[in-house]
Formats: sequence, C-alpha cells, structure tokens
Amino acid sequence: MKVDVEKADQHTAQIVLEIDAEHAGMEYNKACKRLGQRLNIPGFRRGKAPKQVVEKAIGVERIKQEVLDRILPHAFADAISEHQLEVVAPPQVEKYTFEMGQSLTVQATVELRPVVELADLSHIKADVALYEIPADALDNELLQIRERMTTLETIIDRPAELTDIVNIDFTGAVNGELIRGGAAKNYQLDISNNNFIEGFAEQIPGHKIGEEFTLHVQFPSEYHDQTLAGKPADFTVKINEIKHKVVPELDDDLARKCGPYESVEKLKEEVQKFLEKSAETENTFRKQKALIDRVVDDSKMDVPDAMINREARILLEEIQQGFKSQGMNWEQFVDSQGHEKIWQNLRQEALRRIQTSLTFGAIAKQEGVAVTEAEFQQEVVNLAKERNMDEKQAMKQLANTPESAQAVADDILSRKIVDFLLSRAEFNVVQESPEQSENKSLHEAVAVASSLEKEEYEVLAED
Repeated sequence: MKVDVEKADQHTAQIVLEIDAEHAGMEYNKACKRLGQRLNIPGFRRGKAPKQVVEKAIGVERIKQEVLDRILPHAFADAISEHQLEVVAPPQVEKYTFEMGQSLTVQATVELRPVVELADLSHIKADVALYEIPADALDNELLQIRERMTTLETIIDRPAELTDIVNIDFTGAVNGELIRGGAAKNYQLDISNNNFIEGFAEQIPGHKIGEEFTLHVQFPSEYHDQTLAGKPADFTVKINEIKHKVVPELDDDLARKCGPYESVEKLKEEVQKFLEKSAETENTFRKQKALIDRVVDDSKMDVPDAMINREARILLEEIQQGFKSQGMNWEQFVDSQGHEKIWQNLRQEALRRIQTSLTFGAIAKQEGVAVTEAEFQQEVVNLAKERNMDEKQAMKQLANTPESAQAVADDILSRKIVDFLLSRAEFNVVQESPEQSENKSLHEAVAVASSLEKEEYEVLAED
C-alpha cells in the first residue's frame, strides 16, 4: 500500500491511499464470499453461489463498499501512525477509484488536533471570588429543617387562607372555549408557593370547602402558548379539602426527630459544620475553576468551526436526552429561549470544553503527566465500592467497554493535571462581579426549565 499525506492547512490533512490491484482483487473476492454466505439464492446452497450470481443479486457497488468498510479503518490507522498525525475525528472519504484489475485509490480528509501554545506554567496567578457563609445562613438552614418537618392539619371550620394547601377541581376557558390541559381534579395547590399564572391562587383565600366559584385571570402577554397570550380566562374552581401547615418549634424535641441530637444546640452545631464543609467544598471548586480558566485563557490555540459545531451537536443531543428522560418539553423550551440563542450558547460551551481539553492534553504531554496502571486499578476499586460491585466484575465491564475505560482514565488524568496546576498556583481573592454571578451555562438554564416543567398542567405555569 502506498500512502501520501499532505497537510492542506493547520487544521486538516489529505490522505491518499493506493492499494495494488492484486490485493484489492483478493479483498473483493473475500467480500463476495462473505456476502454470499448471508444470501438465500434459489438453485444454490448458502455460500455456494458463483461470484457472478452474487454480484447480480446484491450489486457490484455494495460489494465494493464492503471492501472499503473492511480495509480502510486499518489502512487509515497505519497512515496516521506512520505520519504521526494527531487527529480529532475519523478520516472522511472524499472520493475513490475502484475498478477490477486496477489499483484501488482513496482520497480522504482528516481533521488535525489544533496546536496549543501553553502559557508559562512555572507560576500561575489567578483571581478567585471565594464564597463566604452569609450571616443568616444558620437561621435559614434551621428554618428549612422546620419546614421539612412541617405537618398538615385538615381544616373544616374556616375558609382557606394564604398559607394553606388546598385540594381543588378546576376547569379553565377562554371566550367560552375550554383550555387544552387547563383542567384537573383533586389537584393539590400550595396557595403561597406555586407557579400558576398570576392571580389564580391569590383569589382562593376566603372560599370554603365544597364551595364552587369562578376566578378571572389574564394570561401574560409573553405566555409561551401564543393562542392564550394576553387573553382573559375564567376558571371554575371547587375546593375539596383545606389543610393548614403546622411548622414545629425549634426545640429539643425537633432536634431529636432530626437525628441523634440530644438538644437543639447539638443540632445547630451539626448544621454549622455542614455549612462550613459546604463552603470549603465550594471554594475548592472555585479555586480549581479559576485556575483552569486562567491557564486556558492564557494559552493560544485556533479551534476550527467544524470542531466547535461537532461538539455543540453532541451537547445538544445530551440536553435533548435530558429533557426526554425528565418528561420535559424540548420544543417549548426552544420557543421560550429562541433557537439561535440556544445554538450560540451551545457553541460557546462547546468551544470552552474543547479549549480546556486541548489545554489539558498539551499540559500532559509537556509535563509528562500520565495515568499509571496502579492508579487506574485503584480507581476501579473505588468505583466498585461506590456502586456495591465486585472489583473483578467492574474491571471486566470496563474491559468490554473501551469508551468507559477511557472515560475513567481521562478523569484520573484531569485530576492529576489540576493537582499539578494547584501546586504552582497563587490566588488573589477578589469580589464576585454581577457578571460572574449571572453567567449561567445552558445546562443551568435547563435545570431552571426543569423546575418550571414540574407543574403538571403547564398551561397554567409561567415561563
């Protein structure tokens, strides 16, 4: 096989393979035999039909494609290894010439890994905005504990109040026509904490069990369903049950119900420890992120659009799968956010992922950071313990799934690189800017959308 490799530019190379006629012919005959064994051809036993009959049955081009599928992966791998090409995607065949009695020639383009010019890693300075525990954090946590221990008491002798939870039947209509998805029976509504359209829950206090009444509301002008946006609606409501929230006092009895705490003071000590541990974890993450951002920002690389778009499509598939697994409406999310905005956010996130990955790869190569066999085995042991699996079974599973094994190795390598960078880092503590606190990724936006989608009758939920 003859191989010719020529770099078209800094991002791509062209590979031309030439396989002599004898070898190409042998592979063609093998492909005919393999495909013939899968066919039931009248008048012949399986696998015994002559080549000409097989060719007529499935076509010469199909046989040629079988040859290419069989030999090209190995041929490209040899060419890439021989010419020491650092590629980021499989070669894409542009054209080929395959005629019997002649050499098989294949021309393909391969995408090259962008060259990274690393910043000086001998001493890295990074700004970091550290998290500080708010003065009211302990009180807020204790309040949340009380709310989690809240019980519900059925009320029969008074109308509903703003702090109650009611069980209702309701039916909505616009101009006399029923709203699709705008009706429910035995719906539990927390009057003071819900995401129904404004004005719905607020009109329930003052009404009694068994009472049927009409609420008048107006859908927001920016409501996601344009057939309802800005329109007045009437909802017929009946209260089936009223329950009052009973929030327990913060005392020793509550502490003992929460766990092995003898008194409320012991509970407070444990909550304070939790807050301090959470702050420590958060600041470790912030330092790591600030350090990685600094190194990536100071490194130079030219990432081609094709690479960014490919990673963005992967991110898009991940997010769409997340919507599907949670029963969320992807089309509704796209309508509310805008397709162009989502795609640009995906591209920005994809670019950052690529830049970080390329930077880490360059650091590993320059500094000789690698994953040892002992480190890999220990990681498998740890994963097996976390998942209550047998260590040998875990190792066998990884051996059967190279992608998973590579992901484990990549995770170990990433942690080692972060540790390496931390050993050379100096942090300057700064105030967090509004821009930093508001800088949310698309995945975080999806999390927000997920919380909104939890409302079963989405026609009543605001975007």
